[in-house]
Amino acid sequence: MGEAPPAAFVDSVCRGRQTSLVVADKLCVLGGDVHDPDSSLSVRFQTFRNSTPHWVYPTVLGTKPAVTSHHWSVPIGNDRILVIKNGTTADDTFWFLEVDTPFVKQQKQFLGSDVVAWSKGVKGYAGKPIVISGPSGVGKGTLISKLMNDFPSMFGFSVSHTTRPPREMEVNGTHYHFTERSVMERDIKDGKFLEFASVHGNLYGTSVEAVEMVADAGKRCILDIDVQGARAVRASSLDAIFIFVCPPSFEDLEKRLRSRGTETEEHIQKRLRNAKGELEQGKSPGLFDHILVNDDLEACYKILKNLLCLNEVTDHLAPRPKGGFPALHSVTKVGSKLYLHAAAVDGGNAPHHSFVLDVGSLIGGAPGRTRGLELHPIH
Repeated sequence: MGEAPPAAFVDSVCRGRQTSLVVADKLCVLGGDVHDPDSSLSVRFQTFRNSTPHWVYPTVLGTKPAVTSHHWSVPIGNDRILVIKNGTTADDTFWFLEVDTPFVKQQKQFLGSDVVAWSKGVKGYAGKPIVISGPSGVGKGTLISKLMNDFPSMFGFSVSHTTRPPREMEVNGTHYHFTERSVMERDIKDGKFLEFASVHGNLYGTSVEAVEMVADAGKRCILDIDVQGARAVRASSLDAIFIFVCPPSFEDLEKRLRSRGTETEEHIQKRLRNAKGELEQGKSPGLFDHILVNDDLEACYKILKNLLCLNEVTDHLAPRPKGGFPALHSVTKVGSKLYLHAAAVDGGNAPHHSFVLDVGSLIGGAPGRTRGLELHPIH
């Protein structure tokens, strides 16, 4: 029979350069070298399921938070820890260490070792990303262009990664994120990619971070990917809307491809073979939420806007967090609410600031963001 965790650590709120508390039958210790500005918070734990507990240094997935002078650690449910960094910027204050979430369990089974994962905490929500798939020539690119033109501040594209070298005039971070194969393969193994494929010996893929960066800018991310990629994204942790665009008939699609007059017969036949396979896969149960038949472009676009609740919406840009977050002198947990009390500044002449943080409606998580932190000032 294993040891019980120390009572002093159970459901506690801890502060310091190194903190310790129990989550999911594990005594988790978080710390780091504050004198090394490039170091990140390290993680180790002891499990109490064994008769002789020993220190475990797990595989750490996700983007790791940098070390700060001190931080607060708060258990959230039975599967994660909220880490509040003191004296940092607003978008670097809240982090979650996932210890026993579904993503961690999945990666532990996949890697065959102990795993934890970091996820940045973000206030508020972002609209669900939109995955749009369909065979070549069906008009999905035109539909996406109309969305982007009509709602330029509401939608954005993720920038894909590739291991091929940049071509003339291509800019890193704009056309692609150009990366080394070894780096991309490691990130794929660490669960940082939603989908990827090998094309002519080079890797191409969509990273979780690229999608999250669009949401961080207050926009909904559009992913224009093939059915194989959509299937991979569906199996990932990304909560998205999946839309498949198809022609009224296969004959109509062939007519559209030939009317372009820009490709050889060999290329047309190859596109038609691929299109036939994609049309068959697009009917797979549970893969796509909506199937649009693009018989009339304007009618199809109107249906697409209806699905996205856009017909009565004007373009707008969601606000982004600004400034820093005040240093805290106490954190109290009551149910799903945390009461954060900031220290006085200017020698004590400025008033204290207090906030209540509701963690009862969290969505998302590793390897992306944890969204839905509701933070309100206490007057």
